[in-house]
Amino acid sequence: MEYPLPNRPAAAPLRLLEVLEPSGGGSGRHFIDLCRGMHLRGHHVEAVYSPVRAEESFVRELKAIGLPAVHAVDMKRAPGPTDIPAFLTLRRIMRDHGPFDIVHGHSSKAGALTRLRLPGRHLPRIYTPHAFRTLDPTLGRGGRLIYGAIEWGLAWFYTDHLICVSDDERSHAVSLYMPEERMSVIVNGVAPPSRDMATTIRASFGIAPNAFVFGFIGRLTAQKAPERLVAAFKNIAATVKDSHLVMVGAGELEGTVRTAISESGLQNRMHLTSAFTGPQAAPAFDVLVMPSRYEAMSYVMLEGAAAGKPIIASDIGGARTVIEDGHNGFIVQNTDDISELAKTMAASATPATFRKLAAAADSLKERFTLDAMLDQTEMLYWKLAERRRIRVTA
Repeated sequence: MEYPLPNRPAAAPLRLLEVLEPSGGGSGRHFIDLCRGMHLRGHHVEAVYSPVRAEESFVRELKAIGLPAVHAVDMKRAPGPTDIPAFLTLRRIMRDHGPFDIVHGHSSKAGALTRLRLPGRHLPRIYTPHAFRTLDPTLGRGGRLIYGAIEWGLAWFYTDHLICVSDDERSHAVSLYMPEERMSVIVNGVAPPSRDMATTIRASFGIAPNAFVFGFIGRLTAQKAPERLVAAFKNIAATVKDSHLVMVGAGELEGTVRTAISESGLQNRMHLTSAFTGPQAAPAFDVLVMPSRYEAMSYVMLEGAAAGKPIIASDIGGARTVIEDGHNGFIVQNTDDISELAKTMAASATPATFRKLAAAADSLKERFTLDAMLDQTEMLYWKLAERRRIRVTA
């Protein structure tokens, strides 16, 4: 995919090291977009990923960008003894492949390993959490205290700048007493999706062109709460005639979701697949439904918005950034009681309401572009690199 380059101030190309531990979901999508975008803008970009949880498609796409170097470093999500060799390997990459102007860690593990440093030459460190671990409502009070204390310490003593992907995530960071003067909100951006696959996707499930389709895109995990959506659709299937639910994703709850679909007796109206990407699938939906338990700023939400689709979401991070409740979608309570979700889904499918939502969603689809995200990130990179240069030469 080609990304048009905007008019930008002339400045020397930067040497960037981008580091990520997980490869799936929004963090992987953002990482690919950022590496590709900065590379196309003429910067020297080297990428570090962890093969431990890497998806084959992610690795293939990352290597296809044509970066000067792509490094594989074993990083595991959970803290443990393997963090020591991972830290030393990252330090060696910074030394042997540098000097770098910016080191940017994405997600909690890569963010911690890239920010921790021994005495010596300082490189500006940027951290993008892609949803703080402390946002997880299942973590428990003890876990939130531990992870919150770690994030607080790293933010104050080892972070040059923290990028939050939504106002909600920034508010959460402030609630953890992180330094506000070293924070920015840069909302993720997406390229406009192609509608080429919409008819194909519907036809692959035998869905008529005029049928009403509720859609879900995401990992089948407890965070994304796919079971809420299955239960809600089962609740309204009898009243919302000629409607279907298409779920695009895979994950540890896939077996649970498939069993729930089978037991619902609605196998001909609920469809689960991992054969399509989010940008391919979103144009095939009438309404995108996101019943997640927590998010920072979901790429799925942005893909739905860029496709001009009304969105129904639980009250999660980023929802109020994208959704004007009652205008281009609805925000429902974040609860396992699916009654409000089901009622809202049924209401959105009524002809008058859907026409209103769809028109509003279509008018707002240009708000979150990939170039806007790249522009803001690039400007931050230049600012921190220049600040460091002034300190070195002073």
